This record gives sequence, C-alpha cells and structure tokens, in this order.
Amino acid sequence: MIELGTLTGQRGAAVNTAAAAWSTSFAKLLAHDASLWTGADEAKWLGWLDIVARETRDLPSLQAFADHVRAQGTRFVVLIGMGGSSLGAEVLAQSFGHQPGWPELFAIDSTSPDQIAALEARLDLAHTLFIVASKSGSTLEPNILKDYFHARITATQGAGTAGRHFAAITDPGSSMEKEAKDKDFAFIFYGEPSIGGRYSVLSRFGLVPAAAMGLDLPRFLKHAADMVARCRQTTQQNPGLLLGLSLGLMTTEEKRDKITISASLALLSVGGWLEQLIAESTGKNGKGLIPVDLEPLAAPSAYGNDRTFLHVALAGETEPPQLAALEEAGHPVLRLTLSNAYELGELFYLSEIAVAVAGAVLNINPFNQPDVEASKIKSRELTDAYETTGQLPLRTPFRKLEGITLYADANNEKRLSTSTTLTDILSAHFHQAKPGDYAALLAFIEQSPAHWDILQNMRTRLRDQLHIATCAEFGPRFLHSTGQAYKGGPNSGIFLTISAEPKEPLAIPGHRIGFGVVQQAQAMGDFEVLNERGRRALWLHLDNAEQGLATIAKALQQALA
Repeated sequence: MIELGTLTGQRGAAVNTAAAAWSTSFAKLLAHDASLWTGADEAKWLGWLDIVARETRDLPSLQAFADHVRAQGTRFVVLIGMGGSSLGAEVLAQSFGHQPGWPELFAIDSTSPDQIAALEARLDLAHTLFIVASKSGSTLEPNILKDYFHARITATQGAGTAGRHFAAITDPGSSMEKEAKDKDFAFIFYGEPSIGGRYSVLSRFGLVPAAAMGLDLPRFLKHAADMVARCRQTTQQNPGLLLGLSLGLMTTEEKRDKITISASLALLSVGGWLEQLIAESTGKNGKGLIPVDLEPLAAPSAYGNDRTFLHVALAGETEPPQLAALEEAGHPVLRLTLSNAYELGELFYLSEIAVAVAGAVLNINPFNQPDVEASKIKSRELTDAYETTGQLPLRTPFRKLEGITLYADANNEKRLSTSTTLTDILSAHFHQAKPGDYAALLAFIEQSPAHWDILQNMRTRLRDQLHIATCAEFGPRFLHSTGQAYKGGPNSGIFLTISAEPKEPLAIPGHRIGFGVVQQAQAMGDFEVLNERGRRALWLHLDNAEQGLATIAKALQQALA
C-alpha cells in the first residue's frame, strides 16, 4: 500500500484542520458537483472518478488483446501520442522495464527528425505494433507520426498487411476512429469522452499499452481500486485529500508554488507524468502550481522560499540526504512511498484526486487547458501555411552570433538589443530574475542524453547563481504538459526557447511539410504565444544543435560568473 508522508508541525496541523472542514466539499467532488470549482463545465470531465471499476469489469477484452499481441510474435510496441496519451505509457515502460517474453514498449511524442530516425533504427518493423493514441483524433503530432510509420510499414511489409501493425485508442466518433476503420487497423479501443487526457492513465489510454507490454492488469487495477476506496473517505484518513490540501495551502498561504519533484532512479519517469497533471490542471488565470522535475537536489542555501518538495520512491531505498536537510531548514517536504511498481496504479489515482482538490483550493477549473489550445492553434496555422506556400512566415531576428539566430518580441528586443555578445544578452535576460521567479529552458531538439546533460548543467547554474527554480523541457512534448502553466499561470517565468536545424529533414508521406519544419513551426508558434501573454522570452535558433548548445552553455557560464 502506498504511503503518504505528510507535512509536519504547524503546517501539518493546518492541513488536518482543513481536511476536517472539507467533508461537504469532498462530497461535492464525489457527487460530480461543478460548484466545488468554478461552476463551469467541470462536471463533464469527472469520468476518471469511476473508471477503475469500469475497466476492471472489462478486463477480458484487454487480456484478449494482450494474448493476440504475444501470439503474433510482436517484439516491439510503439505508443504514438502526446501529453496524457503518452506520458502514462512512458512511466509504465520505464518503471517496469522490458517484461520477459513480451514486447518492449516505447513511447514517441516528438517531431524531432533525429529522434524519430533514432527510434526507427531500434525497431524490427516486421514485428512492431504501433498504437496511435489520440482522444480527438485531430492532434497534429500523432497524425503525422502515424502517417510516417504507416508509410514505412507499407513500404517494407506491403500495403495489404499494414493495418495489422496498428491499433488506435480514441474517443467514439473521432476522425481517428474513421481512419482506423478505413485502414483496417487490427484493434480500435475507445476512450471515455468524460475523461480528459491528463486524467486518462487508468483508462484505455494507459491500460492498452500496459496489456501489450505484459503487465499483470488485475494486480495493477486492484491496487488502483484500493486507492479509490481510501480516497472515498472525507476525513484525515484520505491521502488524496491531504496531499491536495497540502499543495494548495502551501501555495495560497506561503506562496510556495514551485512543486519540486524528486524521485528514486526506479521511478524517475513519474515526474514527467506528474508535471503534466499539475501544470495543465492548475496553471491558468494567472495562478497555479509550477512543477519542477528532474532538477538535482541541493543544499537548502540553493533555494528560495517558494518551494514545496515532493519525493517519490520505493520502500527500502536510501533517501537523498538533502531532503532531511531541507526539512530541517524549514522547507515543506511530502513523501510518497511505494512498496513495488504495481502501486503506480495507486499513485495515479491518488495524484488525480490531489490535483482536483488543489484546483478547488485555488478556485480554478482543473479540467480545461485554454493556453495549450492557443499554442496548438498557432502551430497549426504555421504548418497549414507551409502546406500552402512551401515556407514558414519570415520573422526578423535582432541578432545573429556564432551560428545562432536570436529572436525576441518588441519589448524584449529593445531591452536586449544594446548587448552585442551572446554572453551579455543571456546575462541581461536571466538577471531579470527576482525572488519567486523561475527559469525554463524549452528545447525543440532531439531528446538525447548528450543534449539533456547540457540542459541540466545550464539549469543547475541558473539555480545556484540566481536562487530560482528551473525547468528543462523538450518540445513539442511540453506544449501538451507544462506549456499550459508557462503561458496561463503566474507571470513569473523567464524563458529561453532553443531550436536547431535538423541533421535530416525527414519527409512526411502525403504532406508537403517535413518533420524538421513542423518542429520549427512549433517552436515559433509557442514563442509567439509566450509573447502574446507578455512573458519574458528569448528564442535562439541554432545552425547546428551540438555546436550551438555548447556555445550557449559556455556563454551562460560566463554570464553567471
């Protein structure tokens, strides 16, 4: 059974007092009463509250799918999705690992030509099943990835057999359902329309890939059901209520809105799923929680007073010594301890309840994502323009230095244009930071270990020198996750967008546009929405990713010296 280590001292007492007074409010949540939040359309999005029981009743169909996948000799399963359609599957793949006798599961949520090519090189297409996951069926990235891999299967295996290499997870009546039928996909699984993407991990969107990789679904869902029962209580024994009140009250009472997630190595990918749930649910109307994932833990002196720490680990693992030091220094620390990986089913449901409660504390609608939609629309406009004209709309840079082209909006350009070196520009950009701010590095490049190491080194320097929270993200995946909070949450972020010319453009069959141009359009679209929201943003486009990142890292080191 998963254990929640709650806040201590006066903070813990305040949370317990709030929990005791929350009986009526929590009853509203269980009754699907939208007045708990803003009284808008929240009641339409609460299907996740009861999904565990429904999926448990329908286990035979998932088991039949798993048996088919194994009987076909499938070696690889690739989940194609974005945001909530992919992050849960990624957690399962990385936390459980490759199950003996079953296919290896990968999740792809990138438009980086280099990353797509690297994944394809690992696959045996003749023995690969692609699961295309999209609630609406209209999301750009899953559609073009589907088109690419369907063409590759057709070219290598023949058009008549391509459909048997594909399955779809989508809502009834979507365009994805129609195409899956037209192309004779082997399986079509239906999502629940009353469940939004980030709350869908315990529905078909998480369970289909779990079945394909050979997990024990009855055991997984039994753990989830145990947490459902625990979260039906309206007292201080309800872990979802306690966690949600802790996150919400630390934000409203102490302005500790940077939820810093740390996790043991075995559960490291959990942070990426939590990021989306927290940021997309709460980051709107100029307020919200800013999740900080994979930032290395440090001594208390590295941090400001805007942090709440959440540590996720397996029982028996040695806890990082920094956590005790942080707690002793007065920072709030919450702990989630799992006995084994199958308790992820508990963690998913517990976290969903907690974030719904935190949304009520913040008085926001935790089930919409208006600023995610703004970026989607902007990127779609740019890609549609390319399909028509063969080029993206030109934007005038304010400087080109050392193989790096620099862009900013009018206000930021005016402030930065007097600086003549990259070091001076980065110094002026990031030294805007004040207590309570955070820095976010938004990289529209291949998510490779080498690139990640550079971004981690950069963010650590920013944190240690400026004492602000730092986020490091790869695009376009963050657009469907933390991007909501960056544009709709508190205006406390300082953003550095990074894009690069791909090694290979990688054509998309049936489209004029290629993946390289799509990724650049997404970087441009997101940057424009950041500008429209009045964010402090700078965009660097690199002629070469490796050389350019090294140049930026060196300049930033000098800027912060």
